[in-house]
Amino acid sequence: MTDHLAPHYPVSVKAVLFVGGLCVLLRNERGEWELPGGKLERGDTPESTVVREVEEELGIVASVGRILDSWVYRVNGVDVVIVTYLLTTAAQPSELRLSHEHKDIGLFSVSEVDALPLPEGYRASIRRATL
Repeated sequence: MTDHLAPHYPVSVKAVLFVGGLCVLLRNERGEWELPGGKLERGDTPESTVVREVEEELGIVASVGRILDSWVYRVNGVDVVIVTYLLTTAAQPSELRLSHEHKDIGLFSVSEVDALPLPEGYRASIRRATL
């Protein structure tokens, strides 16, 4: 069996989430905007991971909708599999809380997203969420 020779990638599960009609993005330590979410841990499902990460990073409860996309993204020299889901919440913008993991929270219209420093894969997922 040669599966142990195949490349292994970390998996990051991200949320496309609209609050007050605007897409929620977080500014990371590299100065880029990104979708809320995080690393898939052993024993977790992608769905439970993205719900947990949204609660940790934004302080709100959200529900998982449909899967939007997946791709491999190279960040800091590491290939990471990104999986995006559409999430919904009843939370209002004033309820969003910034965690210690990010520098800022932003709420953007879909048309504003194109001008942001944001990986193209995230832009594609945001556009797909509006179809």
